[in-house]
Amino acid sequence: MTTGVVLVIGAALAFAFTNGFNDAANAIATLVATRIARPLPAVLLAAVFNLIGPFVIGAAVADTIGGIVTIPPAQGIPVLGAALTGAVIWATFTRSRGIPSSSSHALVGGLVGAAVLEAGVTAVDWGPWTHGHISGVLGVLFVLAVAPPIAAASAYAVERLALRATRRASVRLAGPVGSAQWVTSAGLAFSHGSNDAQKTVGMIAAVLVAAGLIPDLGAVPPLAILASSVALTLGTALGGWTIVRTIGRRIYPVRPLDGLVSQSSSAGLILASSLVGAPVSTSQVVASTIVGIGVGRGRWRHVRWEVVQEIVLAWVVTLPAAAALAALSLPLWRIIAT
Repeated sequence: MTTGVVLVIGAALAFAFTNGFNDAANAIATLVATRIARPLPAVLLAAVFNLIGPFVIGAAVADTIGGIVTIPPAQGIPVLGAALTGAVIWATFTRSRGIPSSSSHALVGGLVGAAVLEAGVTAVDWGPWTHGHISGVLGVLFVLAVAPPIAAASAYAVERLALRATRRASVRLAGPVGSAQWVTSAGLAFSHGSNDAQKTVGMIAAVLVAAGLIPDLGAVPPLAILASSVALTLGTALGGWTIVRTIGRRIYPVRPLDGLVSQSSSAGLILASSLVGAPVSTSQVVASTIVGIGVGRGRWRHVRWEVVQEIVLAWVVTLPAAAALAALSLPLWRIIAT
């Protein structure tokens, strides 16, 4: 295994780590914000289920991510390394601002920016479909575009049903709602691990294929899945609190019942996406459910739309920004690969 391959795998694990900062915190944001759990137990819960998710759910997301670019083996190391560098730099920047950015947008942007500069537009699988399955850049972007409105609409509908079902409930309902939040938070962490860790697995598989160490993307070793899961989990354990504050308090002040609705709606959508190989953004999904909850409560004016606007702007800018950062780092990776 060459130095270039080792460094790209290291960059992939760094991407998973920053993803843990940005996205995995969303699994516990409402659990902590509604004071159902203290931060440490919530983090431990998320860490365990993030670790389990990728091993239980198949590798459909990894195959989608790993197949976005098709490049000669000699160009694989610089392109993949540059793509990951762009994604990591952008994720670190947005985390410092407390903005829930999309790791999927960043990774796709980095791959496109590096691959087009290195091998031209034909090196990119533009999709959006291959044999009836989501594939390529347009397929991923389609999923990322439709996920937020679906998440908001589902949370709105579930919130309305929940409010109707509990309109005559007493304060004794608080205990069961809190207990249920632990379960749905675990489910959200599980679904997040099944989707986001597989993005890192797909990148590691792609570099191993480029280096001739495995025959195809489907032959990724279990150790790569474990390493990706551990890196994602460490990111969850060591950071993400600025994102927790944004999701749990800055968009709309969630209550325990709201947290339950957000977690269950988000977990269901992300898990379904993982099963069909659609890479979604946990940040996008969870933030959108919070907006749906605010509207579902009939408190449109209580939603902080300036924060929502800032988040949406970050989502729009992420892909071109990550592409530009990847392109800028490509010359360095060319030197590393030689």
